[in-house]
Amino acid sequence: MAPLIKQEPQQSDVDSSLRPIGYPVKYPSYKSFDAFIDVERLKSLDGFISDRLRTRLQRENDLAFYTGPYRLDDAAPDRPGSRMVYLAQSIRPDSYFDLDKAELWQPTIATDEFSLLMDFIETLPFKSTGRMLIMYDSVSNPVPAHRDHVESQTCHEFIWFRTNLRKPFYLLNPTTNETLYVTSYSAWFDSVNQFHGSDGVEGLSFSIRVDGTFTDEFRKNIPFVEAQNAASTPSVWASLEHISASARNSED
Repeated sequence: MAPLIKQEPQQSDVDSSLRPIGYPVKYPSYKSFDAFIDVERLKSLDGFISDRLRTRLQRENDLAFYTGPYRLDDAAPDRPGSRMVYLAQSIRPDSYFDLDKAELWQPTIATDEFSLLMDFIETLPFKSTGRMLIMYDSVSNPVPAHRDHVESQTCHEFIWFRTNLRKPFYLLNPTTNETLYVTSYSAWFDSVNQFHGSDGVEGLSFSIRVDGTFTDEFRKNIPFVEAQNAASTPSVWASLEHISASARNSED
């Protein structure tokens, strides 16, 4: 996997004069969504979600998190010890290629328990939602670097978010071994052309991922790329922002 790929965007909210043809896309990278969501409302849910996850820990019956088969180190555990709470469950066996198919996903009983979180999810820029999942841990288990699948033509529209910054979540370029930690409360990232994982941390840590289809209005912000590597779209967006920021700084 090369650290740089070449893509041609179809549209972008970034000044096209700053976008060279065949611009490079750097890995690791992610697109923060903090500017598009109500971060203060999200942070206010920290105690609400934490209390309910601590209660669930005592029951010890939540499903184990599964990395999938595409780990950077094949010897790393595919079930590292963290747990999952499904807020929506598919009527089919889980498949990454169904995550955005709203017609397949039905609310679980956990939506009542996490009602305020569900209210927040309603404010996110989705036209429809598919899988909704809380991932949590309390025993300092690192999640090994992995990618979700290897189909670069597939770009999942999702938002990964958290109510606090305790979880040390990172993106990794396996060619250069460069690691980038997410510093925002929310992110969209390429889950195919780079790897992602998290370090262990003492105490309870968690994050939420919601997959679906972004609204038509929101999609106008996104520099969609050619179909052969659609998965790179979040990194394209992040790279364009970096190019624009660098250009503005050079003018100052």
